[in-house]
Amino acid sequence: MKKILVIEDDINVRHNILDLLYAEEFNAIEAEDGGLGLQLAQTEIPDLIICDVMMPELDGFGVLKALRQNPTTAIIPFLFLTAKSDKTDFRQGMELGADDYLIKPFTRAELLAAISCRLEKQITIHQQTQQKLDNLRSSITLSLPHEMRTPLNGILGFSQILMEESELLDSQAIREMAECIYQSGERLFRLIQNFLLHAELEIVSTDPERIKLLQSQVTVFPTPTLTNLIHESAKKAGREEDLQIEFYSCHINISAQKISKIIEELIDNAFKFSPVGTKVQVTNKTVNNTFMLSFIDHGRGMTAAQIAELGAYRQFERKLHEQQGSGLGLIIAKQLAELHGGQLKIKSQPQKETIVTVILPCSTPETSVCNDSLYQKILPVSDITPAQSPAKK
Repeated sequence: MKKILVIEDDINVRHNILDLLYAEEFNAIEAEDGGLGLQLAQTEIPDLIICDVMMPELDGFGVLKALRQNPTTAIIPFLFLTAKSDKTDFRQGMELGADDYLIKPFTRAELLAAISCRLEKQITIHQQTQQKLDNLRSSITLSLPHEMRTPLNGILGFSQILMEESELLDSQAIREMAECIYQSGERLFRLIQNFLLHAELEIVSTDPERIKLLQSQVTVFPTPTLTNLIHESAKKAGREEDLQIEFYSCHINISAQKISKIIEELIDNAFKFSPVGTKVQVTNKTVNNTFMLSFIDHGRGMTAAQIAELGAYRQFERKLHEQQGSGLGLIIAKQLAELHGGQLKIKSQPQKETIVTVILPCSTPETSVCNDSLYQKILPVSDITPAQSPAKK
């Protein structure tokens, strides 16, 4: 039985509405003023609220504003009752988050239709939310345990062999197993780091001061470290011949560490989800003080529905395509771009081409080299000698 709260200071109107709701077998509760209505809404958590606009002390606008500021009551459907038909009043109510308006006097059919419409919409929203939660649980169930178990199995399995059969193994076999243990540990470490970073970015997104600090950072793009990072990723994936880089210099409003993380995740995805022998291009351009960094691959791609559902722990079609990755990398890149006042866009034709573009603000022309006239093209990839990576300890 749906619970409906009626907030109305006119006793006759209030009782008429309550009688109608009782006849339709709703669980109706009443409040004679805005203050009491707000209190009941916060304690009873009704499925829908019907509220008069003009009331003494706390009017309907005040009630709605307070409810929308409380996460517990923010999504409760809210219907205004008013004797006024002024467009300004409608606009004010809708901006505060009202779901509908009924002009007094209204008919029984009008009220029931409005109630039915709002409740059905709320059911649809709840079903969609539940479906997203179910999909997320399924993705986590399929992805995260697998991602943790696989490297752990490698570490435990090879280390057990080394302990039990070290006297029977030659130096080459020992070295190969040690490398497998190291790679498994590296994979597990990255998974844990990404999980912690994703959680940290969720917290940062609620702190305006930390967001302001992030957006105050500036990096001259590209740095040798960033170029080397891309080459190292290509080398690790065995895709050095597939890589194409075309960079132009620019000052971007993000720290070197954060843009490195974005590049690390997106270049890794580009190699991971495209076949060996197909080109992976990394390019950038700047238009109207907006920096755009694109990663282009010719692999599996994503459908429009998959792009719309992009989220953490999502690896689409995992049952068909067993590839490493928890799905966190893409969402971390998206989080970082948005926290820096930018965005991440994906354009994909499945089995043909995928373009992932990071869009970030860059410095103004007076203080940077972001103008087209000041572009300096980086040498083709074949002419660049990657910096030597530090020796593994």
